[in-house]
Parts: sequence; C-alpha cells; structure tokens
Amino acid sequence: MRLLTFACALLFAGGCASIQKERGHAEVATLVEERIGRKTRWNQGTPEDAEVSRHLDGLLKGALTSDHAVEVALLNNPALQSTYEDLGISQADMVQAGLLTNPSFDASIGFPLTNDGVSETEFSLVQGFVELFTLPLRKRVAQEQFIADTLRVAHEALATAAEARKVFSEVQARQQLVELRRMVLQAAEAAAELATLQHGAGNITDLELATEQAASEEARLELAREELTLVEDRERLNRLLGLWGPRTEWAISEKLPAPPSEEATLERLESLAIRQRLDIDAARKQSELLWNALELARSTRFFGRVDVGLHTHRDANGPRLFGPTLTLELPIFDQRQALIARLEAQHRQGERRLAELSINARSEVRAARARLLTLRGVAERYQRVVLPLREKVVEQSQLQYNAMQIGLYALLDAKQSQVEAYRAFIETVRDYWMARAELEQLVGGSLPGATSRQSTPSDTSPPASERPPEATPPGSSPPSPMPPTEPPSGNGHPPAHGHGATP
Repeated sequence: MRLLTFACALLFAGGCASIQKERGHAEVATLVEERIGRKTRWNQGTPEDAEVSRHLDGLLKGALTSDHAVEVALLNNPALQSTYEDLGISQADMVQAGLLTNPSFDASIGFPLTNDGVSETEFSLVQGFVELFTLPLRKRVAQEQFIADTLRVAHEALATAAEARKVFSEVQARQQLVELRRMVLQAAEAAAELATLQHGAGNITDLELATEQAASEEARLELAREELTLVEDRERLNRLLGLWGPRTEWAISEKLPAPPSEEATLERLESLAIRQRLDIDAARKQSELLWNALELARSTRFFGRVDVGLHTHRDANGPRLFGPTLTLELPIFDQRQALIARLEAQHRQGERRLAELSINARSEVRAARARLLTLRGVAERYQRVVLPLREKVVEQSQLQYNAMQIGLYALLDAKQSQVEAYRAFIETVRDYWMARAELEQLVGGSLPGATSRQSTPSDTSPPASERPPEATPPGSSPPSPMPPTEPPSGNGHPPAHGHGATP
C-alpha cells in the first residue's frame, strides 16, 4: 500500500512540472549586482523592456561614463542577451529530467474468419517502474546542472562588464591622443608658416625650411592614423554596447582620470578570487553533479528497463482474463559499464579542470596585481619626475638654441622627446585602468575598498601650455620658454629662426 501511494505521488509530481521563464535571471542579476553594483536584465520585449530602452537612450544622450558603459553593456549587449537564453535551455532540461515517461497502451482485436466465431480482444497498460525510484536523483542532477549554468551566465555578464570598462578606457585615452596630435599639427603648421616667412627674409636655410615643412606633413599623417584608431576603438565599444544607428553618436566628455590617490586593498586577493569567482563555483558544481550522475548510473546498472502494467484478455470461447504484467530487461550484455566508465572519466576530468582553474586563477591574480602596481608606479613617476624633466630639457634647449649654443636638430629632438613622454604617460594611465578592470574580473568582482574612477580628478589632459604658438612675424623675438612643470607645448618643434637672430 505504501509503495502504491509513493508511486502515485511521484506520478502526480512528475505530471505537474512546468517552465518558469524568469527562473535563473533573478539569480544572475543578484550575483552580478553583489560583485560590481550593476544589474542585468533579460530582454523579452515587454513594456518594462521598453522602459529600459528609454533609460538607455537617456544614458547615451549625456556624457558617457565608464559606469554608464558597463550598465549599457549588461542591458543591451546582443551576445550577452543570447547567453541569457542558455538559462531557458537549461531549465527545459531540468524540467524534462523531472518528467516520467508516458505509459504505453496496447490493444488488439482478433476477428473470426467464420460466421460462428467470436471476436478476441486484448488490452494492456504499461508504465516504466525503475524511473519512479530514480526520479529524485535525476532531478537533483538536473538542478545542479541548472545552478552551474546560472553561474556560468553570471560569469559571462561580469566578463562583458570588464571588457566594456577596458575598451572605454581605450577610447578615453585615444581621444586625448587625438587631441595631442591635433595640437601637434597646429603647432607644426604654425612653425612651417613662420619658417616660410623667415626663409623669405633670408634668416634660415633651405634645409631648415624643408625640415619644418616635412615635420608639418608628418604631424598630419600621425593625426590621421590616430583618428582612424579612435574610430576603430569607438566601433569596438559600439559592438560591446550593442549600439547602432543614432545611438552610436554618444560622446565622452571626461578625460582619462589619473590613478586614485589611495589604491584599493590588494592583499589576500587570491583567497578572494577562489571564494567569489563564479567560473570556479560553476566548475565545482559541475564536478558535484557528475558525481551524482555516476552514483545514479551505478545504482541502476543491474536494473535496466522494468515495465509493470495491467493486461486484460478474452479468448474467442473463454472468459475475460485480467491481471498484472511485468517486463524485465536482463542485464546480460549491457550492464552500463561503458556509461559508468565514461562518467568516471568525466568526473576525474572535472576535478582536474577545477584544480587547473584554481591554480591559474591564483597565478593570474598575482600577475595582474603586479602589473597594476607597476603601472601605477610608472604613471606616478612620469607625472612627478619624467614630464617635469622633459619640460626642463626643452626649456634649457630653447635658451641654448636662442644663444646659438646648440643647433636646430638638438632642439627638435628635445621637443620630440617631450611629446613622446607625454604620449607614453597617457598610454600608461590607460593601461593602468585596463589592468584594474582585468584584476577586478580575475577576482570576480570589485576590489576591496575600490574608489570609483568617476570621483577621481583628471590629471592627464593637456594644459594650456599645450596650445600651439602663434606665428612670430619677422623682426619679433621668439616666444618665452614654458614653465618646467607643464606637459609639452605644440608639436615638439621650435619656432624656426636662425639661432635666436632676429631678421
């Protein structure tokens, strides 16, 4: 009686399974928000999704920030929206694992060939029996698979957010480099114009004039290359944010911020990564479910197909018979040894992948931490030491050039080195923010005690001294040297005149 009651309960439960479309998406949103403070959303074309679309338009109309870029990517990235559908596929597999196979009904009728005969009928109803007892374990394995898939989807969302931050930093830096190259070109054109005037007055040689004109053309080409790279970087960000049409006209007004004055806590990051990395959690859950699947296969290796049912039969000239039926699959040849061996290998493989992932995570965190600290030190060194020194070199070179103690090429080299130092400074700050985003991705979330980059004042924009010099007419004295603490002026080329001599 108890066995019958248990079987009926399982039959009822197996027949009541249903699909819940939202299942898993709330868990993904919670996991992502806990780690980076931003939510995900699965776009289903509902009125709420239309409201989200209007919210995205509002974010893109204003000045786009790094945090805004992450938010847009999580809500609108097409690849991520495709990944969200994995939850629906996994949930369907989970529901299917909780369903019993449908019972089979057989019927046959035998008609007599003579008029005095009586028809013979036979009916049977059969249901698989072993699956009634393996159903709970099968459901458990499928539920663990769904949890693992949920963790993987959340991990992909975090990876998308980190990539959006990195590409955003590239666009920010590229905009400043384009601005620098544009100022370089303006100064080169002004210097070439001045050189033409002085050459006409007989104060400089043909060589010096050609040098200034060549520098102007080279600056024009460098600007074109930088502008092309900016277009390519913007399109990379457009793809990450899922933008097209008018939405691609967003603008970034803020400059690339300098590293924060106080760095985040970078101790014990290895342990933090092992605790909160979702791909490690997913690998751990995958290993567990493979073990449960192995236990299920072992427990049923000697019990193949077992069908029980009811059968009724009436012979042509006899009474109707009614009774139970039993069909057994004899495990003579196939005792699931191949399936068990496969699951054993998959479980060992899962354990070793988990170990590999954990070891690699620790190593990657150590390397990323070292890279972040090194880039921070390099950026600070550029700002405090290298740039002021380069400014001083240009100042002294200008004075010596005016006093006819050095030649034009020595001054050109000093100016060019100053421009390259400032360019390297911008690229170092860019690499710092990209390394920071990479480290956050490797530890599985925001760094402990991290400061928002939007609250950090920008120290990487070209100052007023970066403006190109006015063309000095013949007869006037050369411009005064720049203050030694400001980044480079012009394009790295001096006003063209004959060793400080006035026409």
